[in-house]
Amino acid sequence: MTDTIVIAELSKGQISNATNELVTAANQLGSNCTVVVPCTDSTVANPAGSISGVGKVIAAKSDVFSNYDASAWSEALDAVTPSGVIVTSASAQSKDLAARLAARRSVSVVQDVIAIEDGILSTPIYSGKAIQKVSVNGNSVISVRANIFSPADNSGNCEIQVIDTTGNVTTALQEMVQRASARLDVSEANIIISGGRGMGTPANFSHLEEIADKLGAAVGASRAAVDTWDEIPHSMQVGQTGKTVNPNLYIAVGISGAIQHLAGMRSSKYIVAINKDADAPIFQHADYGIVATWEEALPVLSSSLSNLLA
Repeated sequence: MTDTIVIAELSKGQISNATNELVTAANQLGSNCTVVVPCTDSTVANPAGSISGVGKVIAAKSDVFSNYDASAWSEALDAVTPSGVIVTSASAQSKDLAARLAARRSVSVVQDVIAIEDGILSTPIYSGKAIQKVSVNGNSVISVRANIFSPADNSGNCEIQVIDTTGNVTTALQEMVQRASARLDVSEANIIISGGRGMGTPANFSHLEEIADKLGAAVGASRAAVDTWDEIPHSMQVGQTGKTVNPNLYIAVGISGAIQHLAGMRSSKYIVAINKDADAPIFQHADYGIVATWEEALPVLSSSLSNLLA
C-alpha cells in the first residue's frame, strides 16, 4: 500500500483535533502514516506521537512557520516530507498549501474530500449540488473536510523525529544536546560521531575528534570518506562493508545516508544527523536532524557540550 503523510493542522500554535481526523482518513488511503508538524518549537509535535495509527512523527522546525507564507511553507515542507499520499485539512490555508505542494511535486491534487471508500474519493462540485467520484493512483495531495471522519484516539506511542531547518544552529544544537542527554544513561553510554565526504578534507576530522574527546566517543567514517582519503583508515568505516554498530548515540556529520552506511548504524538508539542538504536520505532515519554545514554546527556543538559538562 502507498505510504501516507499527514500535515498536522494547527490552531493557535498547537496541534488541533482535526489532525486526528486526518490520520483516520490517511489510514483509509494507505499505510505507514507519518505526521509532519510545521513548528518553530519542536515540543509542539509531542502530542502527535500519541495519535493511534501513526508510525512516525516529523517535527519540521523552521522560523518560516511563525507566520503563514504559502511559498516558504511549501518549500520547507517539501524538503522534509517523504513521498506518498499527502493529506491536509480543507481549511483555506491548508487547501492553498495542498495545491502548492502538489505543484512542487508535479502530482495530482484533490480538494474537499468528504468520503473515502475502497480508494475512491468523493468531493462536492457545483456548490455541493453534485458529488464527484475520483480515483487517484500513486502519489498525490488530498485535502479533507473537518468533522467528516472519526478522530483517531490518543492511545498510540511513536518516536518523534526533529528536522531543524531554522538556520539558528546554536538553538538547534542546544536542543539536540538536551534531547540526547534526556534519553541516554551516561553510566552505560556508548557514543559514535562519524564523518563523511561532506567534511571536505581528512584534516577536518580533527573537529570530530574534539567532540569525541568531550563525549568519550569513538570517531567513525562513511565508506565514501574512506574510499576518498587514504588518511581515513578502513578501521573507521561504519557500514555494510565496514563495522556494524549499535551505540546509544550516533552522530552523522556530512554523511548523505546511503543504504550501505545505514546498514551499519540504523539500529542505534538515538541518531543525530548534521547535513547541509535537507533532502539527504539520512534525515529520514534520524531522531534529530540539523540542516547546516559542519563548519556552522561543530563549533556550536563543542561549545554547548563544554557548557553542559562544566
